Amino acid sequence: MTKIKVGVIGGAGYTAGELLRILIHHPAVEIVFVNSSSNAGNQIADIHGGLIGETDLVFTSELPFEEVDALFLCSAHGDSKKFMDNNSIPTSIKIIDLSTDYRAKSPNHSFVYGLPELNRDAIKLATRIANPGCFATAIQLALFPLAAAGLLTDEIHVNAITGSTGAGVKPSETSHFSWRNNNISIYKPFGHQHLEEIGQSLSQLQTGFNKAVNFIPVRGNFPRGIYVTAYTYCTLSLSEAKNLYKEFYKDAAFTFVTDKNPDMKQVVNTNKGIVYLEKHGDKLLIVSMIDNLLKGASGQAVQNMNLMFGLDEKMGLGLKAIGF
Repeated sequence: MTKIKVGVIGGAGYTAGELLRILIHHPAVEIVFVNSSSNAGNQIADIHGGLIGETDLVFTSELPFEEVDALFLCSAHGDSKKFMDNNSIPTSIKIIDLSTDYRAKSPNHSFVYGLPELNRDAIKLATRIANPGCFATAIQLALFPLAAAGLLTDEIHVNAITGSTGAGVKPSETSHFSWRNNNISIYKPFGHQHLEEIGQSLSQLQTGFNKAVNFIPVRGNFPRGIYVTAYTYCTLSLSEAKNLYKEFYKDAAFTFVTDKNPDMKQVVNTNKGIVYLEKHGDKLLIVSMIDNLLKGASGQAVQNMNLMFGLDEKMGLGLKAIGF
C-alpha cells in the first residue's frame, strides 16, 4: 500500500495530540513532519506523554510542503486563515482545517464542511475540508433526521455539557483544575459560535429553516466528552421517530441510534456518535453524545482524510471506549 504522507501544523495541543495518536497507528499514513514553532527540536512524546514508546518524531519549525500529500491544520482559531494567506501551499496537497476559520460557506474559499453524515459525497471529491466544531457535531447529529424530513417546525431547545479539554491545553481561569473540578457553569448562552454552522447545515437539509436553536452550553467537571439533550415539537410517535433516525443513519460509519438510554462513557475515546430518543407529549427528546476530541475533532478529521483518499472510512479509527 502506498502510504499517505501527512504534515501537521500546530502540533502541541490536545487536538494535535489525539490526531498524532491516531495517525501513528494508521496503516495507510506516514507522518512526515509535525510543525510547532514553540517546540521545535523537542521530542513529540515529551509534550504528548501518552505517546512515549510509540514514536521518535521530533517537532520542527520547517514546512516541507513538497514532501506531503495531506496537511492537518491544528492551529488556534483565526490562525489557520493566517497560515493559508502567508504560505504558498501546492494545490496538490489536501488540507483539513480543525479550526473555525472556514466552516461558514463563503465565495472567498473552497472548503467543504466536513461532517460525513451530511456531506459524505462532497468530502470524497474535496481538496479542502473545514472540520466541524465539537458542540456543532453532537447537536447536528441530534437534529439531522428531523431536518431532512422537513420536521423542524418549532424552536429547538438544547442543553449540552462538555469536558474541559474543549477549552484547549493552555489553562485559563475557567479551565484549570482548581476551578473546574467539582464545578459546572454555563457560558455563551444563546450566542455560542457553533450556532452559525448548525444553522447552515440545518438549512441545507430543510430549505427555509429559520427556527431558533436555543443553545445553553455548559462547562463540565470532567476531561472529555459532550452530552447533548435537545427537544422540540414533533408530531411523530416514538416508533416513527426511531424508524426515521435509524433509516437516516443506516449507512453512517460511526453514528448509531440506540434503544437504551446511553452513558457518555460509551463514546469517550471513540469516533462514535450515539443518539437516543424519547417522546414526552408532543415533544421529542433527543440525546446525542460524542468524544469532543475525536468525533468532535481529530477522529472526524481522520475520517474525512479516509474519504478524501478513497480509503475505508473506518480505517485507523477502531477505538474502544475507556469506560469499561
